[in-house]
Amino acid sequence: MGLQGVKAVFFDLDNTLVDTAAAGRRAIEERLPHGLPRSLKVVSALQAKRHCGEGEARAICDRVRAKLLRECHDPATTCITELRISHWEEAIQETLGGQANRSLAAECYFLWKTTRLRHLTLAEDTRGMLTELRKAVRLLLLTNGDRQTQREKIEACACQPYFDAIVVGGEQKEEKPAPSIFHHCCNLLGVQPAECIMVGDSLDTDIQGGLNAGLKATVWLNKTMTTPLDTAPVPHYVISSVLDLPALLQKMDNKINTNLETSHTPSCNE
Repeated sequence: MGLQGVKAVFFDLDNTLVDTAAAGRRAIEERLPHGLPRSLKVVSALQAKRHCGEGEARAICDRVRAKLLRECHDPATTCITELRISHWEEAIQETLGGQANRSLAAECYFLWKTTRLRHLTLAEDTRGMLTELRKAVRLLLLTNGDRQTQREKIEACACQPYFDAIVVGGEQKEEKPAPSIFHHCCNLLGVQPAECIMVGDSLDTDIQGGLNAGLKATVWLNKTMTTPLDTAPVPHYVISSVLDLPALLQKMDNKINTNLETSHTPSCNE
């Protein structure tokens, strides 16, 4: 695959290349091997240690998920591990009341974390797609988030060999959607923004960031193909699976070639 004008593709990690959301759900519920009944990992720990019902245990997990979505973390002042143990501690207190239980909160957090990491995988067809694509362009992984957390995910899914460079937002002065982190990525690969494409599932960080940085194109991964509530930011392209990217790039390339041929066709007056 030769691509006109495209020298690099930047990929988001979470819920783009790996299904972090699904791994997080499986960290709460996981079927045991050998046909044994379903084991509710974190839920069962809460039930056993706090003698609460399954509904209350699930409510705690739901509260933690909500806290993670609203999480604001400054690595200069707070350790991510301590912050996330606090999420569990607060969720347990908010749901069940009583004394704070830091040790149970820590147990739940580490159980959830280790199980989630075990389920973070780079699918075989995704690995194949990246391998083929890298024959034509340079590939870079660009992910927001805490340095420790994101590096653990990268290690868990073993995606390093498929990229020419990996950039973690928590290691930079600014994260997506700031133009500076995209320009840093361009400098790492020795390319210009107008030669790069950003692929990701977040309109607010991946797509807005690519637009802010003046990239050649932005590709929004919209797995449900639902229409966003507002119209901004607007991606250049939309795909429902990351595996659709090679076909899209080929379509873009064909369109460019057609336009070039049209522009070079002699007119009758020449």
